[in-house]
Amino acid sequence: MSVFIIAEAGVNHNGDVETAKKMIDAAVEAGADAIKFQTFKTEKLVCKSAPQAEYQKKNNAANGEEDTQFTLLKKLEINQDTHRELFDYCRQSGIVFISTPFDLESIDLLKSLGLEMIKVPSGEITNYPYLKKVGQTFEKVVLSTGMADLGEIEDALDILIDSGVDRQNITVLHCNTEYPTPIQDVNLRAMLTIQSAFDVNVGYSDHTLGIEVSIAATALGAKVIEKHFTLDKNMEGPDHSASLEPDELMMLVRGIRNTSKSLGSPLKKPSLSEAKNKPVVRKSIIASQSIRKGEVFTEENLCVKRPGTGISPMNWDSVINQVARRDYFEDEIIDL
Repeated sequence: MSVFIIAEAGVNHNGDVETAKKMIDAAVEAGADAIKFQTFKTEKLVCKSAPQAEYQKKNNAANGEEDTQFTLLKKLEINQDTHRELFDYCRQSGIVFISTPFDLESIDLLKSLGLEMIKVPSGEITNYPYLKKVGQTFEKVVLSTGMADLGEIEDALDILIDSGVDRQNITVLHCNTEYPTPIQDVNLRAMLTIQSAFDVNVGYSDHTLGIEVSIAATALGAKVIEKHFTLDKNMEGPDHSASLEPDELMMLVRGIRNTSKSLGSPLKKPSLSEAKNKPVVRKSIIASQSIRKGEVFTEENLCVKRPGTGISPMNWDSVINQVARRDYFEDEIIDL
């Protein structure tokens, strides 16, 4: 099964439908399987006095802004009609539309659009009413686990499964919610711990700079990779600076696809492409000097050289002390 690549648009459309459509086009061109947005009613998501995260403060300070989470997110909210427009545009463009709902009403909105899969964000992994409604509403769930320990992941999985989601239809993403994530804090092996502990499909939601960690996650067996992208890292907004630009997204997709293909089979045997090289680079038992018929083969009159079309040097001991059945010139391949 190939890796399912989610190009995370998030709120990098800045609330503008035309920007969102351009992002859909870029995700399609890059070869992503899906593009993911964020669905929320700001009034249902955050208190008006809630402070911003440190990364939000840092990125907005660069733009001369000092907002609360509420005022920041209100600018990035997209309404129901825009959701429908983007969903239809994705369907016409041949890419899967996914979104992350951040409140109960948004779960219903996404269900009404006809989504088969949603993404549960890291911040909702301890939200019992939310997880229960997700489990009752959707058959396929991607669960992000930033800031969570194994016990919290287990609790969230139990709620989803008890509410109706088949374990096989849940993909758990290892994640670190710091934007950007310091490389030393990635702890990518934790993805394998999650897989072993809960017998679920696993993947990685990547908030590092660059594409290397996503490719490494693919090599470790990730079934889903999610990565933020933007049309321009210099655009105003909280997530742009830690996102990939379209050309980088294309490189990421190519790297993941090639890595996935390279994993191949666990069987160790010559590939079809290299079989032709065997007689060229392997060696045979060769006459190191002229040998007359009736002479005994010895370590002095035999040697090992290319090509590998004769007797394998692995049979050296069985050839030594045998009698030559014909004359051999120097550098001639020995036969018995």
